[in-house]
Amino acid sequence: MKYVGSCHCGKVKFEAEGEIESGLACNCSMCQRKGSLLWFVPRTSMQLLTPEENSKPYLFNKHKIEHRFCPNCGIHPYAEAIAPDGTPTAAINLRCIEGIDLSAIPVHHYDGRAI
Repeated sequence: MKYVGSCHCGKVKFEAEGEIESGLACNCSMCQRKGSLLWFVPRTSMQLLTPEENSKPYLFNKHKIEHRFCPNCGIHPYAEAIAPDGTPTAAINLRCIEGIDLSAIPVHHYDGRAI
């Protein structure tokens, strides 16, 4: 299935293809503050609909995850990283996808603070 998502103001838009089987809630210092609910897809399954320079990167800790946010409205719609198997991966904030029922998506809790 193909999904469309964006930041609040629409300056950062994307579409992603795949099956949303679950979301991940992380309690690391970044995710806890953002309140994001993450869906991981291969980066090739996510296409930006706006120029990449419409978003800005934020790196912290080990600088392995590029958290992308809109400099206009401040929303974090996705992040990019390399998965342990070497696959470029997008971590999409499910809260930024249009028309889905978040209450129907199982949530797995990840202890990011322990890393």
